[in-house]
Amino acid sequence: MKTPDLDGAYALKTPEDSRKLYGDWAETYDETFAKASGYQMPEAVAEAFARAGGAGPVLDVGAGTGLVGVALQNLGVALIDGTDISAAMLAEAALKDCYENLFEGDLTAVLDVEDESYSGLVSAGTFTHGHVGPEAFDELLRVARPGATFALSINAEHFEARGFAAKFDALGGQIKGLNLHETVIYSEARQDAHADDKALIAVFQKA
Repeated sequence: MKTPDLDGAYALKTPEDSRKLYGDWAETYDETFAKASGYQMPEAVAEAFARAGGAGPVLDVGAGTGLVGVALQNLGVALIDGTDISAAMLAEAALKDCYENLFEGDLTAVLDVEDESYSGLVSAGTFTHGHVGPEAFDELLRVARPGATFALSINAEHFEARGFAAKFDALGGQIKGLNLHETVIYSEARQDAHADDKALIAVFQKA
């Protein structure tokens, strides 16, 4: 069996593909990917959220093994829930003891969450090639309260091509205060074709 890696993640096509890859990767993800690559997005997203005045209850979208939750907790943000398509990844997140609730969710469908449940929504590494496209923003806005703060990382290479820029334009009066902060995804620890990959952290509020 091929060891799960970033290229495999970028090649995902369906929700079932995502469940399989991340199920296989869950137990080793923190060591073989996050630590080995110097993956900086969880901390960058959490810091952007905190700088924007974000507060709980907050939903970590595509929570994975819980790295954003840890970063939020370290910044004093409380009442954090997390959702991910992979039950195995959520099992790893639960071990970090920073979430109030964790639940499986497919962002290409409807989350099992009531309207206007959260004052904040964050995400690192979910909005990129092979994962979830901008169509999921409608569902995130549904579960957000008026005035809720968002901090979502979006792979910079795919921002235009995958329709994220057009989606933000289309949202119009549904959001306010949009700022896009470009940041590097990895530290100098990563030395391969992805070493210089960048992301845009979209920070905005629900109108």
